[in-house]
Amino acid sequence: MFVLFNEEEQLLPIKVWLPSIDHLDEVCLRQALNLANLPFAFKHIALMPDTHSGYGMPIGGVMASSEAIVPNAVGVDIGCGMGFVHTNVPARLCREVKMPQGTLAHTLVGQIMRDIPQGFEHHRRPQKSEFLDRYPVKQLHHYGRDKLPTLEEAYVQLGTLGGGNHFIELQEDEDGYLGIMVHTGSRNFGFKVANYFNQIAKDLNRKMGSKIPPNFDLAYLPLDTKEAQGYIGWMNFALEFARHNRRQIMDRVSDIVFSGLERYAGVKDIQILKEVNAHHNYATQERHFGEEVWVHRKGAIRAGLGELGIIPGAMGSYSFIVEGLGNPESFHSASHGAGRVMGRKEAMRRFAVEEVLKDFEAKQVVLGKRRKRDTAEEFFKAYKNIEDVMDDQADLVKPVLKVKTLAVVKG
Repeated sequence: MFVLFNEEEQLLPIKVWLPSIDHLDEVCLRQALNLANLPFAFKHIALMPDTHSGYGMPIGGVMASSEAIVPNAVGVDIGCGMGFVHTNVPARLCREVKMPQGTLAHTLVGQIMRDIPQGFEHHRRPQKSEFLDRYPVKQLHHYGRDKLPTLEEAYVQLGTLGGGNHFIELQEDEDGYLGIMVHTGSRNFGFKVANYFNQIAKDLNRKMGSKIPPNFDLAYLPLDTKEAQGYIGWMNFALEFARHNRRQIMDRVSDIVFSGLERYAGVKDIQILKEVNAHHNYATQERHFGEEVWVHRKGAIRAGLGELGIIPGAMGSYSFIVEGLGNPESFHSASHGAGRVMGRKEAMRRFAVEEVLKDFEAKQVVLGKRRKRDTAEEFFKAYKNIEDVMDDQADLVKPVLKVKTLAVVKG
């Protein structure tokens, strides 16, 4: 970790969990400096080792405040995060059991793709959900005819994967046992909440005569305003939606995988040994350095002492289940993944689809994806090496489980 602090140019220091400033891209550094000059930011800005430029705030960034909440410091995919279950089943069965379509892994991937909507797809019918049935939506701030999401939209989006870097993976740990990992968030539901309140923040800042330049893309809501309370209420709704979205996908994928193992591989007594479900795009009230503050984690997980978290690597590589070390300098945070070294368009320009598919074939990874032409967006060469990222944050988390991709479903 190193510290950037030029008192003539910054209000606050920036603490970066990378070997040197040479590992920060120019846009990411500029965005971090913008954060460090927010008059309401608290103590310092923290950048995780997977950090790279985002919209307004860097991905892999952590910012705390006791005065304001910033929608763009959470991002448009509110509650995006990871779910994981670890089982007592030998993962080799997914490769070794032969089926008409190839291996058992091919069959399982095919069924997952049929049962879980991907990309822009939603369910055709509303999903059963006690969570949505009971959520006190009427207690949230409402703004008349607005662009906030409806409950009707939530019922058909629940249990859908989305696109981009979201995925479902079957994985194998170092002892040969099977794990299932899900990466998704609040879908279009959270997207609407984020954009709606970011626009409200922009309008409010103009009326207030805010001195923060609009090109920072860091419009804020003072915590003592009804607008901030409105955002917090809707954000928390989106966070719960994201958590239940992962839970529903995990339940359905687990049913597919466990039923397939029982039917085709004769596996009995399947046990779940470990389970994790955690956000990496959110804001929450916590106590740090003796003060109650709102911690914004955009592409960062909470890593309090003993807390379990998930840090995925690039598609087709390794991922880690970790235990937090509770480092106060990072606001008890750690990276949310490997972190991109190039944008999606650049990855598609530089890497051919054929190269990506050959890499999967060489690694014996089964890929489930309807539209192959954008597969290079998530090629492992478009990301940092996850081993380097883990080395850079050895004072933030300790690995408890290392898993590699066996099969992956992409939106």
